[in-house]
Amino acid sequence: MIDLRHRATEPESLDLGVPEAEALKSLRDLRRVNRWLGGRRSLLAAIEPFLRDGGRMLDVGCGSADLPGEVVSRSSGRVKAIGVDIKLLHLRQAPASVRGVVADVRALPFAPRSFDVVTASLFLHHFDGPEVAVVLATLFRLSRRALVINDLHRALVPWCFARSVFPFVFESRVSVEDGLLSIRRAFRPEELRQAFLEASIPRVRVERRFPYRLVAVAEATA
Repeated sequence: MIDLRHRATEPESLDLGVPEAEALKSLRDLRRVNRWLGGRRSLLAAIEPFLRDGGRMLDVGCGSADLPGEVVSRSSGRVKAIGVDIKLLHLRQAPASVRGVVADVRALPFAPRSFDVVTASLFLHHFDGPEVAVVLATLFRLSRRALVINDLHRALVPWCFARSVFPFVFESRVSVEDGLLSIRRAFRPEELRQAFLEASIPRVRVERRFPYRLVAVAEATA
């Protein structure tokens, strides 16, 4: 039986680099995950109170920026979104409504409090150890209203589901392998809360969302 007591530390294939055709298939699979398995719904619900009247949004590790694109579309353009990814290939698939910026989260080209809301979806679990808190602190400094983390919940049920279903619904073998590893690299609620504390962000709300998502919301102080 798979051991999920501790986070896995093996790197995912997309982080190491895969052929362009495989990466594009994997991005399509990731958009399906966001649409079918609660990623889009969880993010929209979490950010709605902070962007109800419009504003500026930054999505870090955005992939092909389908999530910020959906936010902009639903706001009828009142939300302006920037998507950051380390790979230009990913941003080339982004909707025209999202401005893409190629950058590493360790060196983001933005001033503190530049955005009303900063988000990261299925991104934080790519980091290990003390770097998780460093990433959180970096993103929180950029937000005026809130930092929203939308990620997976490490548990046996989603891992078994993924193992049974992903091979039949995903285009890419990388999506299957990375999807299973992502669940093993994911957080449990108490681990995510602890990471925020280590980042000196004491006021955070961590909630489980259907089916197996964790959403953390840290409101910025005035």
